[in-house]
Amino acid sequence: MRHTRGHSGNRRSHHALKAENLSLCSHCGKPHRPHHMCLECGYYNGRQVMDLESLKAKRDARMTAKREQIKLSKGNADEGSAANPEAASTEKK
Repeated sequence: MRHTRGHSGNRRSHHALKAENLSLCSHCGKPHRPHHMCLECGYYNGRQVMDLESLKAKRDARMTAKREQIKLSKGNADEGSAANPEAASTEKK
């Protein structure tokens, strides 16, 4: 059955996006979602629930080790092809 424009508009009046409510962190002052941990410092309700600094340090160490390993593996591949050109040509085939 056909709906009038007014009826459709009344139904769609609830489709509007609402602004997100934010609270301020008591530790660092950054905005965060209410009843959620602050993603900047890891505090919730005045106490630390996650040590984000140590997690970031671990991630950075892991990423630098991975980059170094990739550089070493690329360096070994380049050295192997330069030292033995016949082996490099057989790999390409």
